[in-house]
Amino acid sequence: MAGLEFVVVLGVALLVCGVLAHRLKVAPPVLQSAAGVLLGFVPWLRETELPPDVLLLVFLPLLLYWESVTTSLRAIRRDLRGIVLTGTVLVAVTAWAVAVVAHAFGMPWGPAWVLGAAVAPTDATAVGVASRLLPRRNVTLLRAESLINDGTALVVYSLAVGVTVGAEHLSVPHVGGLLLLSYGGGIAAGVATAWLGFRLRRRILPLGDTFLSNLAIILIPFTAYLLAELVEASGVLAVVVSGLIMSQVAPHLGRADARIQTEAFWSLAMYLLNGFLFVLVGLEAQAAVRDLSGTDLTDALLAVAAVALTLVVVRGAFLFLAAYTIRLVDRRPQQRERRMSHRARLVSALAGFRGAVSLALALSVPYTVDSGGPFPDRDTIVFVTAGVVVLLLVVQGLVLPGAARRARLPRDADDEREMLLARTTAAEAALSALSDTAAELGTDPEIAEGLRGECETHLETLRAHDAREETQPLLSRRRQDTDLRLALLRHKRAAVIRLRDEHRVDDTVLLRIQQQLDSEEVRLARREAVR
Repeated sequence: MAGLEFVVVLGVALLVCGVLAHRLKVAPPVLQSAAGVLLGFVPWLRETELPPDVLLLVFLPLLLYWESVTTSLRAIRRDLRGIVLTGTVLVAVTAWAVAVVAHAFGMPWGPAWVLGAAVAPTDATAVGVASRLLPRRNVTLLRAESLINDGTALVVYSLAVGVTVGAEHLSVPHVGGLLLLSYGGGIAAGVATAWLGFRLRRRILPLGDTFLSNLAIILIPFTAYLLAELVEASGVLAVVVSGLIMSQVAPHLGRADARIQTEAFWSLAMYLLNGFLFVLVGLEAQAAVRDLSGTDLTDALLAVAAVALTLVVVRGAFLFLAAYTIRLVDRRPQQRERRMSHRARLVSALAGFRGAVSLALALSVPYTVDSGGPFPDRDTIVFVTAGVVVLLLVVQGLVLPGAARRARLPRDADDEREMLLARTTAAEAALSALSDTAAELGTDPEIAEGLRGECETHLETLRAHDAREETQPLLSRRRQDTDLRLALLRHKRAAVIRLRDEHRVDDTVLLRIQQQLDSEEVRLARREAVR
């Protein structure tokens, strides 16, 4: 019964946070984390715990896979050097800087490095806080960095934990081997899984079963993570690589209804999983407070503030230092074209959120060492990690919108131009193929000519948009046509509902008709958004 109560409370919390986020113009994760802290005061919720393995082995593969599938591979290639630097070197530097700060607060070096590794990687799902505030390039850089830095953090984390419990030793060959295995094995597992996934989905395609197709998609991230874990490589990197590959081959697979179902399922799943994780972060922060004494709590609160400040300062300094170093080394014209303004770089420094990975690593710290004694400062590690995640979400989530506005970052003109190019090219391809296709299918000439008129009107509308002539009569007619069709759909839906209410048609008939009307309404609404 407690599990059911927790699900209901969690659902209500997400619903309330979502409504308040719209009204207060605040990012939902900020409110969700605060809700978790408040829920921690409820006595029976204090005992609610999610095993770290569930975060790492269930939630994380799903979240990372969808993030990688929806990330631009072209943008990653363009800024690969910077992404690799922030995903590897910055993680190591950040872990070291946090370890120094934690050691200054009296934490032994082993646990200090564990804390540093836990909070070093930025979180791909938490980056969503900045997705509506920053241009596409900035968001892509943040997401790509977050997708690959987990592998580096996990290597540092495993070494720090191993040394602390007495099961590992440090040497250059050993560390190098772990890095090679982590990255090389993760990439290999991701490539192998993507190949298997492609073959499986291609075999399922002729069956026309959308559920089987989507089941195959869901299996891909878990399979990639499992294969990597079997060889002790980076499961995170395996999921990311498989997702990036599938993002390139998936458009050649699947049916329209399967893709619509996939989009609907993953969008809702990501919203719920992210919301749950941010509420859990707040709950864990509350729980960690109760495990600390008065003096330890004061020191831990100071450590939270110091570590959070260290993360922001180190990230900002690294981004500027790396940019100037690259400018000194590489003076090619194409490199100058990729340069980012100082204001944009400062905003990126403020957008380094932490999230589920950091919390999962902190909770995965063992309770004892090999000698049987307790793991040093485990409660402090959990508290500081959870506190840093919440603090950065709240502070950066509130500061970032203002910083982004003051930075006056350029609009995504390329995004709009490419969308228009894609739509225009698709319309031209359809129009040029219409005559031959109609002849092959034996289509009635009158029907073909009617469709030709629609295609030509659509193409003229797109070209009018390209010319920025918003007052053209053609656009006005298009707008009136869309508004009329949407209004008539509402009348259709009301008529069918009335038939159901009068018991003249069955509920199943209403559902089928409503699905058709909904599909048409969504299509028209998207056409409305295009203009």
